[in-house]
Amino acid sequence: MSGFVITGAAPLGADARDLYVVDGRFADPASAPAGIERVDADGLIALPGLVDLHTHLREPGREDAETVASGTRAAARGGFTAVLAMANTKPVTDTGEAAEHLLELGRRAGACEVVPVGAVSKGLAGAELAELGLMARGAARVRLFSDDGHCVTDARLMRRALEYVRAFDGCIAQHAQDPALAGPDACCHEGEISGRLGLPGWPSAAESSIVARDVSLAELTNSRVHVCHVSTAETVDVLRWAKRRGIAVTAEVTPHHLMLTTDEVTSYDPTYKVNPPLRPNEHVEAVREALADGTIDAVATDHAPHARHDKEHAFVDASPGMLGLETALAVVLETMVLPGRMDWARVVETMSTTPARIARLADQGRPLAEGEPANFVLVDPSARAVVDRDASASLSRNNPWHGRDLPDPIVATYWNGRVTYRREVG
Repeated sequence: MSGFVITGAAPLGADARDLYVVDGRFADPASAPAGIERVDADGLIALPGLVDLHTHLREPGREDAETVASGTRAAARGGFTAVLAMANTKPVTDTGEAAEHLLELGRRAGACEVVPVGAVSKGLAGAELAELGLMARGAARVRLFSDDGHCVTDARLMRRALEYVRAFDGCIAQHAQDPALAGPDACCHEGEISGRLGLPGWPSAAESSIVARDVSLAELTNSRVHVCHVSTAETVDVLRWAKRRGIAVTAEVTPHHLMLTTDEVTSYDPTYKVNPPLRPNEHVEAVREALADGTIDAVATDHAPHARHDKEHAFVDASPGMLGLETALAVVLETMVLPGRMDWARVVETMSTTPARIARLADQGRPLAEGEPANFVLVDPSARAVVDRDASASLSRNNPWHGRDLPDPIVATYWNGRVTYRREVG
């Protein structure tokens, strides 16, 4: 038997108290033996470990950009104890065997729980359903499926997917981008800035129209749909309508869509190329309001590492995506908590308990109580630091927060009672 005591931590909604961890679970601190290791957490907040619904780990296939080991180290640095690994790997996670391979990679090298996301269609091609049932029934027990990076544009295929996953309480996560409105070259919000810069436009309707179709299909099939990386006010309107009707829809917003705007693109810096693109301030305000009032259910990073040779191109030719795992909580604090839009309880809902519920993860997002898995994070709510991309645990450096002064809240992360990150002092 092994264990330790966290002394003086303040779990959410509680006064400072001790937390006793033994064999990966919380136990009664009064039962801790004399002489056991004690960790001073005076002045810190203890929260359930964060859960990311949307992570690109790149392995297998693009280990030059990220690996399971490096990506999960970045996740632990950001306070995450579980990440949902997207299917757009090489090969694609579209079979039961591929999902189990990724699960095993996570077990061998992960600094947090790695949960495979299965593809909706074979090869992400949008033509034929992937092995949804085999992925769900196999060892990986996949419950979230997404062609992220590609939109499931065929309405019949989307309907079939929703009908299929209903049998095992699965969920289809949609990358909402109508290619007829925002084609493969679209890289800037369609508006004054895209016109002035000469960049192919990505109109809001390309997102909201797909979401409107998909929530209608979810109602038709009585199945669950999840909207990835919401970025527009029009999509927020559709979500509010759908939730009023009782449709089983959930949605996520990324940290970068909570803070950054189209103005960043005027530099032509390809670091700020992301899909969906950064939007004008009125859309940023809309998604902030939607996160605060529950219309948007979760914060998800869409952590998208890229090797230098994929990013260092002209803006239109660069690969889309940004790093996000290490700074997600920092951005949520800066944009939502410090301005008074959200309290810590809502942070836990949007970054831990609700993502765990959407992904059907039984051991994540749990209360810090006796008998529960010891997946938790110690947070210093007052700490700040200037972000340094070269200090990242990720293999990639496409970090949009480099040089910005942001909260630096994560002091230590514990996954199954094991320290996966601890801030160095001095």
